[in-house]
Formats: sequence, C-alpha cells, structure tokens
Amino acid sequence: MIANRGEIAIRVSRAANELGRRTVAIFAEEDKLSLHRFKTDEAYRVGEGLGPVKAYLAIPEIIAIARQSGSDAVHPGYGFLSESPEFAEACIAAGLVFIGPRPETMRLLGDKVSARNVASAAGVPVVPATGALPDADTPEGAAAIHELAAGVGYPLMLKASWGGGGRGMRPIRTPDELIDGVRAGSREAAAAFGKGDVYLEKLVERARHVEVQILADRHGGLVHLFERDCSVQRRNQKIVERAPAPYLDAAQRAEIVELALKIARHARYELAGTVEFLMDIDSGAFYFIEVNPRIQVEHTVTEQVTGIDIVKAQIRLAEGARIGDVAESGVPAQADIRLNGHALQCRITTEDPLNNFIPDYGRITAYRGATGFGIRLDGGTAYSGAVITRYYDSLLEKVTAWAPGPEEAIRRMDRALREFRIRGVATNLVFLENLINHPDFIANTYTTQFIDTHPELFRFPRRRDRATKLLNFIADITVNQNPEVAGRPRPHEHAKAPKPPKLRAGAPPPGLKQMLTEKGPQAVAEWMLAQPQ
Repeated sequence: MIANRGEIAIRVSRAANELGRRTVAIFAEEDKLSLHRFKTDEAYRVGEGLGPVKAYLAIPEIIAIARQSGSDAVHPGYGFLSESPEFAEACIAAGLVFIGPRPETMRLLGDKVSARNVASAAGVPVVPATGALPDADTPEGAAAIHELAAGVGYPLMLKASWGGGGRGMRPIRTPDELIDGVRAGSREAAAAFGKGDVYLEKLVERARHVEVQILADRHGGLVHLFERDCSVQRRNQKIVERAPAPYLDAAQRAEIVELALKIARHARYELAGTVEFLMDIDSGAFYFIEVNPRIQVEHTVTEQVTGIDIVKAQIRLAEGARIGDVAESGVPAQADIRLNGHALQCRITTEDPLNNFIPDYGRITAYRGATGFGIRLDGGTAYSGAVITRYYDSLLEKVTAWAPGPEEAIRRMDRALREFRIRGVATNLVFLENLINHPDFIANTYTTQFIDTHPELFRFPRRRDRATKLLNFIADITVNQNPEVAGRPRPHEHAKAPKPPKLRAGAPPPGLKQMLTEKGPQAVAEWMLAQPQ
C-alpha cells in the first residue's frame, strides 16, 4: 500500500509494478479524480470528513485499509507520515513491513536536534545551534529564547525540529524579529507535521546546500550514491537540483560522502535516506544540517547519474535483499557505483511568477509536456482536464534532463522547458527559464541566496500566447460574425426575396455576446465544443 498521493504515489506504484507487486492507493474525498488512484490495482477512500490533508494523516484508518486490502507492506513516500515513527510502529504492530528506517532510528534522526547530537558523536561538524525552544507565548519562555539566541549569535535561522520541505524555516536577523518569528514558525511546523517544536541555528550567509544519498540493507551493508546540489531555493523550498554538485572537486566529494557514511553507521541506518550539509563557500567547510529518513523529491537526478532505481531498492531492501547482490537488490557494492554524466531537475509548480508566486488553481485546459532523448517527466496532476485544487503543495510536475556534462544538461533543460504548453493555470515555467540561463547558474557561482539577490530573475519577456489570440478570434467571429462579409447578399437572396433569419441548431444563442464580454473567449470556446457536430 502507498500511504501518499500525487506524483510520489505514482512513482512508487510504477516501481512496484515492475517488480511484479500489486499496489493499493488511498485517496481523500478531494482527490477522488486524482490520477494516482487510477495507477494502482486497488484504491480506497480515506479520512471521510477529516479534510484533504488530515485524511492522509489518519493512522488507524490507513492501517485498517492496509489490512482490509491484504497488503503486506506500506510505502510512505515523502511528506505526510513518511517521517512519523508512530506510523512506522503502527505498521509493524499490524504485521506490515514499513518501507523505511526502524522507528527508533526515525526518532533519533527525525528530530533535528537529536540528529545534531548523533552527528557530533560521529565526529561530523555541525552548525552552532540551540536545543528545542521553550514556549514563546509565556514571558519566561520568551526571555529564555532571547538568551539562547544571543548565545548562538545573529543572524539566525529558525527551523522545525521535525519534518522538512522548508516548513517552519525563516531567517531571524535581529532580536526584534525573534519572538514573532518563533511563534509563526512553530504554527507552520505544527500545521505541516503535527509538532510545533522549533530551534535556532547559526545562519551561514554564503552557503551551498549539498546532500548525500545513502542506501543501507537490513544486514549492515551501506553505500552512498554520491551527492546532489540543492542550493537553488526560494523561501527555503528547493526549485532546481543537480547531480553531481558541479563545483566539488574529487577531494571535496570524497570528504562529504564519508561524513554522510559516518552518521549512517553511527545511527545503524537502514534503507534510503539523505544526509544534508551546508558548505561554507569562504572556508570550504561542510556542516551537517539534518537527515531525511525517506525518499526525496529530488531522488530522480541521482537515479539518472548512477543508473540505480532508488524506489525499487527501497522495496527490495525492505524484503531482506543485500547490497552488493545486484540481481537481488539492484544495488552494487560501493566500488561498482559510478557517476555517469550530469542530471538537472526543475520543479514545475502552479505558481504565478508575475504575481509574487501566488499559487494558482483551476482546470488545466491544455497540456503538452516535453520529451526527447535525456528527458524524464515525473508527475501526478499534469494532463489536459486535470483540476488543480488549493489543498496541496503546488508541485505540478518534475522534469529531469540528463547529458554527458553540465553545460549540455542545461541546454537540454532549456529546450525541454520551452516545449511545455500548459494552459488554464499559471506556472513558473518562465521563471525556470530565466534561472537556468542566468550566467551565475551556468558558471556554478550561485549560493542559497541566489534567487533573493538577483532581481533580474523576475524580469519576464512578454509572452505571445498564440493560443489565447486564436481563441479570441474564434469567439469574436462566432458572436459578432465576420465583418468582412457583413451586408453582402447570400447566394439564395439573388433568386428569392429574403426571409427572416432563423436561429439554426447550434447557432450562437442571444446571450453569447454577453458571455464573451463577461467570461471571456475560453467560455465561448467551451460552449462551441459542446455543440453537436
């Protein structure tokens, strides 16, 4: 059973089907038309009356559906319950295999404060930080928070102790911002993860975000699949990811993967995980940030450059397969894992870059994706007729480009982004084009502050939008008729006296002109398509 929705649910279902496993989906009422429920062998509605997000957090009901459907394993995907040790324990108690780390490992590493202690014990450098903060709503708690912040030193980064995806994160540069920032971050973390614990970390101003993919079996086998660059972020949300990090040399690459393995060994890690680091550009030092004990959104770029299907590996390793036995697990020994070329992933979202990236909702009226050599698409809601709701993350589709080198991968991605045609909702496509073609991105000189410090990324060329022009023309002719033939006699009028015009079947109704004025050409076009041929 796949305890998730959207893109990752489809990704897991495909991997399981290729392994000959039957799959089960769950879906909230608001997702009854979602594509992921039709990509599995069975699908069950979950969380009736709970709402769109809480439905996917309803542990007792999800476990009951797993047992009812005859499932013997549960894959949590990313987000929702993927980092919940309580969910992992509930699966195990019900006799289900949880495709993820052991619950005690999730507790050890899922809490970022605890994970920092693990890193320190393993001899891995960490950024100076506080422990979990006290309640900011009490005078005593607020005073303690000010004292803790002063001990670390401004500027600071507020982070959620649990979960990922940038939820609860915000920079705090002065004491005046501190308490309000802590309160807002705690509320955001509680809404996203069910836990409002937050902590403060020293903000490294000129930094890159580098993460290492690891895989471990149930028998002590452990490997890394090299690193990814995730520095291009907006509001602490990753937008573009690359593998390998194009700015690391061989010595730096060897250093960071060994740091990741140290933490994994110390925590006795199992299955797939990601160890994340900040790289101080000025000193070249790596600092541990956190461990994500799950599959990552950006796992695609690692798969492209190593040839290893990470989701299949998760399933096989959970069944007891050993790393090094390629026929059994799909994962070679460390010495046989090689990098091949460069991969670049862009996250296409339904956000309007012309309007401060406000999420957009509605029906996709036209969709054409990119294709061709070296292009991979991963999505769960991108197709003509799909309804984009306001309930979930704005991620629409992930496009990954592979090429022998970074420059060619960027050019291939640029071509792919220009091939997309998505109508009906706003997307960030034009912003992504600006980003990957920026000289600093091409030269690998960007940091995590790249987007915030380059306003030129938000200057967009005027779009020609030929499709809307065509709709306007068709709608105008349908309603107002063609002005070039107005007043001309029709052929039958030469032979007989004109008759009063009749409204023929399928002709524009009297209110069509008002429809054009009030609702626009799209409404007229939809009316036209609904008429008998």
